[in-house]
Amino acid sequence: MSLPEPEVVSLGCRLNIAESETIRTLLAGRDDARDMVVVNSCAVTNEAVKQTRAAIRRAARDRPGAAIVVTGCAATIDPAGFAAMPEVARVVANGAKLAPATWGARPSLMPVAFAGHARAFVEVQNGCDHSCTFCIIPQGRGSSRSVPAGLVIDRVRALVEAGHQEVVLTGVDLTSYGPDLPGRPTLGALVERILTHVPDLPRLRLSSLDSVEIDERLFALVTQEPRVMPHLHLSLQAGHDLILKRMKRRHSRAQSVALVERLKAARPELAIGADLIAGFPTEDDAMFADTLALIDDADIVHAHIFPYSPRTGTPAARMPQVAPERRRERAARLRAAAAARRGRWLASLVGSEQAILVERPGTRGHAGNFADIHCTSPAEPGTLRRVAVTGATDTNLIGTLL
Repeated sequence: MSLPEPEVVSLGCRLNIAESETIRTLLAGRDDARDMVVVNSCAVTNEAVKQTRAAIRRAARDRPGAAIVVTGCAATIDPAGFAAMPEVARVVANGAKLAPATWGARPSLMPVAFAGHARAFVEVQNGCDHSCTFCIIPQGRGSSRSVPAGLVIDRVRALVEAGHQEVVLTGVDLTSYGPDLPGRPTLGALVERILTHVPDLPRLRLSSLDSVEIDERLFALVTQEPRVMPHLHLSLQAGHDLILKRMKRRHSRAQSVALVERLKAARPELAIGADLIAGFPTEDDAMFADTLALIDDADIVHAHIFPYSPRTGTPAARMPQVAPERRRERAARLRAAAAARRGRWLASLVGSEQAILVERPGTRGHAGNFADIHCTSPAEPGTLRRVAVTGATDTNLIGTLL
């Protein structure tokens, strides 16, 4: 009978996925870690914290006797609360969770593959120096800091050599990359160096970007470099200027729309994703209508919709609140509008050819524009294949492998 393996449960963002894979590698091969479950928590909303607690209880039921270690943002913000859970053996703060010593591993260990993931996630930045009034994450992640380009390039090269066809650059505030490093490089400079020094990397994707920090260098790469995927996820949050000001965002509605228009003019196939919050404090019907209209005005086809979640310790939690049922109703309306926009976009792709990264179980994958494509026949997971798009549903494309 084989011994159990250490399990890592990842909640929340792509950065957590990348960090979970590092933890998984640090634990690999340690006999004393075989019966361990690490829960890498999220704190972006109250619901995310609830999901973390549920994951801990589920792990205790599924692996009775396992040592459950909790790390991540929720555990860092409320260590005492998680340590008090009877299921939890240990709490590890974000600042220590990637240290080999935390897990008793060799300092030189570097993960080179992502178990169960066709694409690989590489952390290039962590923390945030901004103070959006709704956000608790800086309390869990700390100030912004960047990974030197040489280390990033080594990591990307190792992943490509291990067989990964697509790498995603991740961070808490990705576009703030560089000011803390010698020479103050930008995210655009990092992307250029990766493409130059890892010529065998077929696909490079960027995770969420702050639209106001997309400079001309990064804009040119996104719109002109074929190895940079035609898919940008923008941290827009709202579509009304007063709400954006109260959120302490640094862009206006007009700037968001103008940026998308420029991007689409330069690279028409580029697909836009965005985070949007429904029911932020003081939001009235007219303000919400502007956010609703932003889905069409900014051509958002990959929308992440969140009803506002008051987080204790943030300025927004002290502002006049929108009733919870109104927040939920507005989020539902945003999701419906986003689904309609996505459905029209997917229908427009029928008859095209797309290159997809095949993912498990081998009949699904994502195109460069991040459209989800279901194939009529299986292919080897982790490979890049051309697909003729023959149909569309409201949520995905249907295609035939070429």
